[in-house]
Amino acid sequence: MIVDRDGNITIITQEKASVKTLVNNIEQAYDKYKSNHIIVNLSSFDKINLEDIIEFLRLSNNHRGDKKSFVIVSDKADLDQMPDEIVVVPTLHEAYDIIEMEDIERDLGF
Repeated sequence: MIVDRDGNITIITQEKASVKTLVNNIEQAYDKYKSNHIIVNLSSFDKINLEDIIEFLRLSNNHRGDKKSFVIVSDKADLDQMPDEIVVVPTLHEAYDIIEMEDIERDLGF
C-alpha cells in the first residue's frame, strides 16, 4: 500500500495485495486519513469486479457520512455495474474532478 498526500487528498495505491487486504489495511490506519478526501487507486489490478468494489462500500459510506469524498479509480471495473452508493471512475484526473464537484456541492449545502 502506497500512501501519498496532495493537499487535503490522500491517495492510496495498491500494487500487490488483494482488495480485502487493502480494505483491512485502510480500516486499520483510518485515523490517519479520516480528515482528508480519499482516492483509492486500483489501476494496477488486472481485473476488478463488483464484489471487489463492494468491499469498500462500508468504508466509503462512513467516510462520505463525515462530509469527505471517497473515490475509487479503476479502468478495469464495469462502471455500469457499480452501485450508486460508491464512486468509481476510470482515471485519477476524474477522481480529482469528482472531489472538486463534491466540495462545491457541500459548500452550496447539497
